[in-house]
Amino acid sequence: MAAIGAIPDSISLLHALDYIGETIIIADTSYTVRWMNTEACRLLTDVVPLFGLSDCRELIGMNMDSFHKQPDRQKQLMKQLNETHRSRITIRNEFVTDIVITPIKNAEDAIEGYIVMLMDVTTQAEEQKRSEKLIKELSIPILNIWEKTIALPLIGEFDKDRSDQLLATILAECSEKGIEHVLVDLSGITEFENQIRYQIQMLTDSLKLIGTECILVGINPKLAMSIVKLESKTKTFGTAYEGLKYIIQHQTK
Repeated sequence: MAAIGAIPDSISLLHALDYIGETIIIADTSYTVRWMNTEACRLLTDVVPLFGLSDCRELIGMNMDSFHKQPDRQKQLMKQLNETHRSRITIRNEFVTDIVITPIKNAEDAIEGYIVMLMDVTTQAEEQKRSEKLIKELSIPILNIWEKTIALPLIGEFDKDRSDQLLATILAECSEKGIEHVLVDLSGITEFENQIRYQIQMLTDSLKLIGTECILVGINPKLAMSIVKLESKTKTFGTAYEGLKYIIQHQTK
């Protein structure tokens, strides 16, 4: 969808970009840094010394190749870039960040430059702490709550890495013990990635392939909006009690 409305003459586009509370860098088609907003300069003040620079203003006029270990590979990626690209990168083993690169296109759909954003910048030490926290959250006990039924209460963040680990753990448990029902309690989840619907879809579909039914409980309004389009007949309940009641009724038929 194209942009709509008109920006008032009294508003400067550069000022608008400068007041966005995110790191914004603009590069031309030769990948040379041409402009950055105040937030970018503030954040990069701690980063530029890693590249032998003393001031963020020295970045203006530098080519983005200067910041990559494999510039040829990066150029190839940029040449193929036609839409927003996002990846997680490590900067000189000191900082970890999500880099988001978006082509700037004109009315004829030709690329005129690029917007580069650095999101969620943390030090390597902070990232390690976050990973350790996630590992602890992954150490969730599998509870045997009924005949051939296990419950898995999830707490904390739910992202792709956690989803993959969770899937491997549950599949192994169900295969070894002939589990018929898995009750996954999502009431303790605090943060959701946009792709949570696909991760839950994979979980339910994988369990179905080995003959195990996945039942989701603890569905709050925020999570309900994320998974409302699940392409399956997965049973969902507001509470674990309701989910267990369904399992008991199903097994005693």
